[in-house]
Amino acid sequence: MILIVLLCIALLLVLAAEFINGWTDAPNAIATVVATGVLPLSIAVPMAVLLNIAGALSGTAVAATIGKGIVTTESVTIPAIAAAMISIIGWGIFAAYRGLPISKSHALVAGLAGAAIAGGGFDSLLWAGWEKILIGMALSVIAGFGIAFLIGKTVIALAASASPARAKIGFDVAHIFTAGTMAFAHGLNDGQKFIGIFTLVLVLSGHVQGFNIPWWVIILCGLTMGLGTSLGGWRIIATIGKRMVKIQSWQGFAATSAASSTIIVASVFGVPLSTTHTITTAIAGASSSRRVGDVKWGVLGSVVRGWLLTFPICGALAFVAAFLANHAFLS
Repeated sequence: MILIVLLCIALLLVLAAEFINGWTDAPNAIATVVATGVLPLSIAVPMAVLLNIAGALSGTAVAATIGKGIVTTESVTIPAIAAAMISIIGWGIFAAYRGLPISKSHALVAGLAGAAIAGGGFDSLLWAGWEKILIGMALSVIAGFGIAFLIGKTVIALAASASPARAKIGFDVAHIFTAGTMAFAHGLNDGQKFIGIFTLVLVLSGHVQGFNIPWWVIILCGLTMGLGTSLGGWRIIATIGKRMVKIQSWQGFAATSAASSTIIVASVFGVPLSTTHTITTAIAGASSSRRVGDVKWGVLGSVVRGWLLTFPICGALAFVAAFLANHAFLS
């Protein structure tokens, strides 16, 4: 009976973390299109909800990496995963309240690593999976900023002689499309991560043999993330879409084009990266393409500090929580 209760609690906590993911991460996808006034929230939010869900339903490569590729199954327990989810949820709520666009991806992998180390030591970490995570970290910053910067420079060169009014209309339309692509990409990468954790809990409980993701898990997690997105983390939109830079529609187009293409390519190869890092650095890159001084580097610095704190805080919290949970329920 106790094991059944623990299983239910763990699965509910995974869904709660997925909800927080949709609440705090997904608004990044539409931050630029809202900040530039191209779309009102009343249209941008439903668009983000639908496309996030569509993305989450469109693949399982990232879910497999998270669920079976970064820690050994023997090193984690259901109580430990539940404890790790609590640490992730707590940090996510705190960051959302402060308007910090932290990476739920890094919170998740750090929390899972902390829980695994508590149960099996550092030997429980699988290098092949962590290699993908390191690749994702590099892609999110280097490709996000660099590609957006290049697209921005290209736009400046090609549109220099165009009518400002006609050019704005064209970039508004293109920006709406790429913002939608960004929402889809978020679901394709970030949405899958908690699908992987949900499936891992089912594997540990014996309800799933091997790491085969049930179709209903994909739908359940996708809808949960969509529900979170519908409520929105609008302080985060204000931070990266207004406080950090004041962008125009063509820059929003450059940023969302760069970020969504980077995320989609990474997702195809099962590389879990931070959509928050990718879109934030892409916005900075697009803004810098016109003038480096357009970026408020102090605000970006505070965002980066939030990123740097995520790994040690979530890892340490999950380690302590998992250690206590294992001893309380399994000793």
